Amino acid sequence: PALHTPLMAVTNAISAIAVVGAILITGAKDAPFWSKVLGFIAVVASTINLVSGYLITDRMLKMFKKRGA
Repeated sequence: PALHTPLMAVTNAISAIAVVGAILITGAKDAPFWSKVLGFIAVVASTINLVSGYLITDRMLKMFKKRGA
């Protein structure tokens, strides 16, 4: 858990930055149609990656917790 958690935190932060960037691209009023389509796909893909990263990290940390009596 000492190695997995920081690595997943960094990849989740990168995915969060990608979501923000994709939202900015998709929301630009002068953006071409294909830019908006690709921006939407990027928002969806990055959000799925971000949520699944948090779920995997949570499950991994639960595996290493000691069970109570």
